[in-house]
Amino acid sequence: MSTAPVARPATTCCARWTTLASTWACCSRRSSATGTRSTTRHRCGAATRTWARWCAGTPTERFAVTALCPYESPLVERLRALAAEVVIVPMPDEPPWLSVQTALALVQSHGFDLIHSHLENAHLLAGMVGSLSGLPVLATVHGRRLSMLDLEVHRAAGTHLNVVCRHSQLHALGIGISASHLSCIPNGVDTELFSPGPRADAGLRRDLGIDGTAPLVGCVGRFSAEKGPEVFVRATLLLRSLLPDAHFVMVGDGPMREAMQAMGERFGMAGRLHLPGLRGDMAEVYRQLDVLVCPSHSEAMPLAVMEAMASALPVVGTRVGGVPDLIEPGRTGRLVAPGDFQGIANRVAHVFETPGELEAMRQAARARVVERFNLDDSIAATARLMTELAARRARHRVSASLR
Repeated sequence: MSTAPVARPATTCCARWTTLASTWACCSRRSSATGTRSTTRHRCGAATRTWARWCAGTPTERFAVTALCPYESPLVERLRALAAEVVIVPMPDEPPWLSVQTALALVQSHGFDLIHSHLENAHLLAGMVGSLSGLPVLATVHGRRLSMLDLEVHRAAGTHLNVVCRHSQLHALGIGISASHLSCIPNGVDTELFSPGPRADAGLRRDLGIDGTAPLVGCVGRFSAEKGPEVFVRATLLLRSLLPDAHFVMVGDGPMREAMQAMGERFGMAGRLHLPGLRGDMAEVYRQLDVLVCPSHSEAMPLAVMEAMASALPVVGTRVGGVPDLIEPGRTGRLVAPGDFQGIANRVAHVFETPGELEAMRQAARARVVERFNLDDSIAATARLMTELAARRARHRVSASLR
């Protein structure tokens, strides 16, 4: 759970907020005791990366951040390296009184202006603490649709919801969320970190024994049902005849990884389909690829697609959630229906076989993300929203004192 900075009243120069990030407890709706850190971290990787980059990019002269996290992790160490205060607070499905009391004491003693939560369990704890303390709560919803828990907390605690794509915003309005309590701030990508460049001699291709000139088609994400990894594997079975020299790589981890490995081997893809697991050098991984495929059955605003486009990669993706907001068909990539592995194979092959298309799409993909989905713009929009929410509370308190 992540609580975000709350803007202080206008009389102060630096707003303080707390951010809650329940990266592990929101892995499923089951008890957190049944999961592991790795599965939770993988499921919520995009949300966690978004939050960490937001904390890193927030102007320190305007905001002071304290992060509540459910356990120690590399993310926690990264936040501490950024001079953020970090407090470890358990965030299971049903928060114990000790967690509520700890978070409440923290916001009251530190003079916070706002609470910002990421993911369901964080939203639940933030809603409870916000109601007890009187602080405004901003809850960023990273999924394509609001969960029942997000909806219940919003209605009970009056939290302000922020979604990351237009599709999610329309869904929220459609189920009765008031426009005055709803914002849409798309995810942003660090276009300096994720940028085109020469392929390093060391890296993904060398690790996998792939020639530097061979076409390499990638899929980046969690191996779970909603991400459609089986769709990508089926597409590679068709592409091996359409692109005889091509290799295919699936970067990530998750509960379906072993099944996908077995599926590839069963259909004779050993040596062509590679599953290297998680990688810590993603900016370089994208430079090693030629095309990215997003085969998801459900998405909001996928960071992998944004990072790939910032790295000047064409993307062939499914027409779900915010993916059509990212991919401009025929210019930065191609769109297909969810589950259409044959369509994916045909469109990937077309990119390679059409003279000039690969390079044209590379340039257009990079330009689109730099212009419309830059991380700095996302951070600035979030900062404006937090400041406004905090200012509303300050105005309300002044009005109440004059009655």
